[in-house]
Amino acid sequence: MYNPLIYIPSYTARAVWVGLLSICGIHVGLPAAAQEISRPLVVASKNFTESRILGEIIAQHIEQNSTYKVVRKHGLGGTLLCFSALQHGGVDIYVEYTGTGWATILKNSQKITDPLQTFLLVQRQFREQYAIEWLAPFGHNNSYGIAMLESKAKAMGIRNLSDLAKHAPNLKLGVSLEFLHRADGYPGLQQFYGLNFAQVRGMEHSLAYPALQSEEVDVTDVYTTDGNLKRYALVALTDDQLFFPPYTAAPIARIQTLREYPKLRKLLQQLAFRLSEERMQTLNFAVEDQGLDFAVVAKHFIQEENLIPRNRGVSSQITPEPDPATSILQVQNDQILNLIVEHLTLTGIAVGLAIIFALPLGIIVARYKSIGPIALGIAGVIQTIPSLALLALMIPIPGLGLGYNAAIAALFLYAILPILRNTYTGIAGVDAQLIEAARGLGLTERQILWHVQLPLAVPTIMAGIRTSTVISIGVATLAAFIGAGGLGELIITGLQLNDHTLVLTGAIPAALLALLVDSSLGLTERWATPRGLSSPAP
Repeated sequence: MYNPLIYIPSYTARAVWVGLLSICGIHVGLPAAAQEISRPLVVASKNFTESRILGEIIAQHIEQNSTYKVVRKHGLGGTLLCFSALQHGGVDIYVEYTGTGWATILKNSQKITDPLQTFLLVQRQFREQYAIEWLAPFGHNNSYGIAMLESKAKAMGIRNLSDLAKHAPNLKLGVSLEFLHRADGYPGLQQFYGLNFAQVRGMEHSLAYPALQSEEVDVTDVYTTDGNLKRYALVALTDDQLFFPPYTAAPIARIQTLREYPKLRKLLQQLAFRLSEERMQTLNFAVEDQGLDFAVVAKHFIQEENLIPRNRGVSSQITPEPDPATSILQVQNDQILNLIVEHLTLTGIAVGLAIIFALPLGIIVARYKSIGPIALGIAGVIQTIPSLALLALMIPIPGLGLGYNAAIAALFLYAILPILRNTYTGIAGVDAQLIEAARGLGLTERQILWHVQLPLAVPTIMAGIRTSTVISIGVATLAAFIGAGGLGELIITGLQLNDHTLVLTGAIPAALLALLVDSSLGLTERWATPRGLSSPAP
């Protein structure tokens, strides 16, 4: 495990570090007379505790010490989603780790162990390949680690990863989904140490901790500054053969953003080298175990560092027992009405657009049956794309980016198939003899469509609309992964913190919302269905 503070034992040495970064081009490309603009800065974070705390520290520091406006996009779903959003302008700043940049984004396979060398190489390659700048680091190294319950590790005599390799055939491994597939995660680790576990499964990172407690798994991946190491009495095994690269945390930003906001680089440099591993773990613990809100923990930190004036009457210490008024649950409960409105807005716009598109298309397909398999096949293929993947695919598309537009586009695509299929089925299923009778009475094809086929198809069409709406309400909970808000914010935060109450606070309103909207559409269906159609003939 590598601690970059080893290389900066004093404030003098830290100043040398910052000087080296500047010499190596940290100020390259910044015009002397850049113009300030009014567009808000978008500060993002990944979907784990430390990233959200650091993102909130950045956001508050910018707000308190400049006139720049900040928009937060916290809890985005994973490294590649965050980085894609940064590349395409949906995000201006987020915190990344050098090991992740080296192995996962740049896909370097060479072994590297020196924190400063890693930082400088990653900084140069990001600048050259992506026009993205790595700014001065926070000062702590948050490496991946492999952990077990301390009691079990002691009983089995496992102290390091080489010891673990000997016992692996008798142990079950449960790791986060990202770690399961990334080169500097399980695939590389398994090959490097020769680990052959009895069972390997991927899971949401926060769920691994209760799984360890209940012995569903024996070993998991952790972050070495994770507050849950204290909370669950875990021990991170020593990486004795030095597989993991250094993971120095630092803000990264688009060079174009630094040109647009001339004071931004200096603001972010003021946060450099203020966090040790121990202090970062304390901040994580305050959220994960004490239940304090991310914003409250961030505010305490920047007050302690004298980065903003202390507010009279506000303690700068994180108390053992959090004030309920500043707990995550209370903060989120205060916002729940807004989250419900966001959720309904996302779903309503997406389904409305799907009706406008799929209903006429279903009518066309019913009339020209040769194109039916093609249209239904394309809609079916879209439906098979995993929800989060479809949301992520929207980000690079011009005009969509990160947030509402991308979420609405993805939900729109998901809503098409049930409406299209049911419209086609409803119209095509009208009795041919009724249509012939209508023609015999002299009705035109358009009149037959409006006065015979569509009225008779209403129950089937409405069933498709109801299905699309309920599906969209459920899928919309994932929109929080791309910063679109909604009730998914509560669910995702609850999963991160293993807080079942918080998960239910988001899940129950989402379920009730689905039932309420479905019931309302049921009443609409009754009103729109011709009298006598839904009841047995006398």
